[in-house]
Amino acid sequence: MRWISDHEYLHLSDGSVFLHDLHKNQTSEFLNEDTFDEKGAYDYKLSADRKYAAFLSDYVKVTTYSLYDIGARTFINTSDIPDQVQYFAWAPEGNKMAYVWRNNVYVKNGPTSPSVQVTFNGRDNQILNGHPDWVYEEEMFSSNQGLWWSPGGRFVAYAEFNDTDVHNIEYSWYGDDQYPSTISIPYPKPGTPNPIVKLFVVDSDNTTHVDEVVVPAIFGSVDHYLASVTWATDNRLAVQWLKRLQNHLVLQIYNFTDSGWVTFSPSEPVFTSDANSYYLLMSDTNQYKHIHHVSEGTPKAITSGEWEVINIVKVTADRLGVISETFLNCVRWTGQKITCLTCGLGDNCQYNSAYFSHNASFYRLSCSGQSRSFYIQYYHKRKFMNSLLFLVLVELWYQMLLPAGFDKSKKYPLLIDVYAGPCSQQVDYSYSVGWSTYLASTEKIIVASFDGRGSGYQGDKLMHELYKRLGTYEVEDQIAAAREFIKFGYIDKDRVAIWGWSYGGYVTSMALGTAKGVFKCGMAVAPVSKWTYYGISTSLLVLRCKRISSRCSINIYLPTTVTALAKNFHSVKYLLIHGTADDNVHFQQAAEISEALVEEQVDFEAMWYTDKDHGLSGSANHHVYTHMSHFLLRCFE
Repeated sequence: MRWISDHEYLHLSDGSVFLHDLHKNQTSEFLNEDTFDEKGAYDYKLSADRKYAAFLSDYVKVTTYSLYDIGARTFINTSDIPDQVQYFAWAPEGNKMAYVWRNNVYVKNGPTSPSVQVTFNGRDNQILNGHPDWVYEEEMFSSNQGLWWSPGGRFVAYAEFNDTDVHNIEYSWYGDDQYPSTISIPYPKPGTPNPIVKLFVVDSDNTTHVDEVVVPAIFGSVDHYLASVTWATDNRLAVQWLKRLQNHLVLQIYNFTDSGWVTFSPSEPVFTSDANSYYLLMSDTNQYKHIHHVSEGTPKAITSGEWEVINIVKVTADRLGVISETFLNCVRWTGQKITCLTCGLGDNCQYNSAYFSHNASFYRLSCSGQSRSFYIQYYHKRKFMNSLLFLVLVELWYQMLLPAGFDKSKKYPLLIDVYAGPCSQQVDYSYSVGWSTYLASTEKIIVASFDGRGSGYQGDKLMHELYKRLGTYEVEDQIAAAREFIKFGYIDKDRVAIWGWSYGGYVTSMALGTAKGVFKCGMAVAPVSKWTYYGISTSLLVLRCKRISSRCSINIYLPTTVTALAKNFHSVKYLLIHGTADDNVHFQQAAEISEALVEEQVDFEAMWYTDKDHGLSGSANHHVYTHMSHFLLRCFE
């Protein structure tokens, strides 16, 4: 579903896109299924004036974009956009566009207008313009976006990522050729150089006019990150800069009219309709994340209490819509009072999200759990249309999936499903179906998750417990939770297992190497073995690396490495899983664990997935869950 006005939205159904007009209560076909099939497209992007659509196909790390004239119902063959680009974005007004090709930024004033090259220094693995390198895409932005249109479609802000001095990680790509090839990716690790990032603004009407957005003086001589970029108006740009140690964040507003900077301290700003002030999620005096209204540099708290606001979903001239942590309710603030829009649903729905139309006259309310019903609701003037299903048992700090026909007088095997990374959350009121559901319903295995110290949305004090302490409290708490679960009386203490992916694989491995007599077996998918091997932005949460030239103080954190605990794995069954082309947690991590276990003569199982990345997609995804199921059932025999 995509809102395109205050009362119209687009919806994909049976391969075609339909336009829904809520005022007229009419539905019409907007893009036909055959149009998607013609280009083998899996998605589309609509221009702001609705005259053109860009169809996306052939996605790997680059994507093919095919421009389509909606009025003429034909594809444009003279668009001069290269076959595969690294990023594409329509302007918020009209049908201008910007794209990235071969690490350079281009703009077009219309689908049939010529492309104008903005940058000329792009080079693979060295200089990337308009799209992020690995550390920014994975750890900072969580997207491949590196350019941002101003609201009126005149200016484009774009980032330049300089990886020239960043050390490369290399791994083999086996493919079908006679000899494997080598993939090389700039990947900063603790104690090594970070990418250097710059931010520029170009005038799309005059691309020779390019301004650099100056880094705050306080960060000018120290390593730092570009944290976020937000346009307030066509002339005002808000940029957040983060110190490399991640303990100091500065938000600056650049005004193109008077070339002045205004500095504030703190999270991604949401500007008011007049752009003279903004709302910001930041910690209050009690260290809980709440909304603050910032005007003339002074923040004023709007919400408060021992709960947290998760995000701001909509701001209009007279109201503010947010999602709060307490049962994930949707809340509206009008300046005088706060109104909860979902509290009336009670136990029927305790995990909500909202998607507002342009002026918030309508919104789609999605309920993902708990209790008896699953809701998809459309709201307007307090009229609801609801449907359907399901039940999941949830308790405060932990959640359990219990087998059908559960009998507390019996003994059941237990699997701890763990992630436990900083600011993560596994326990919530959302209902979903996955491998855990299969294990509980079919194999009669209780699956439990627990959010301990370091988890998110429960205040800064709890979350910050892991700062420079990764591999300590979050591991201890999972072990303690398993012991508490055994006390419930219906858990078979001789059939307790733990598993996790990525950070969860690390915690799984640490728990197996630390807890004696608690777990019979464990499965670690793509685990970290040593934080010195992982990306710098996460590793600095555990390693005390003050400067690039200084040595990391890692010896005192040796117990937080899986390899140091290898000798303790003799008493457990261990399944180690990794993809050989993992560009996030590199195969090097699994190789180190394997080597350490072999050195200690530990008998363990391993499964490598050739040319698969961190997500183990495609056929590997089905295979890995089948393989883990077989391993777990053997463990519980």
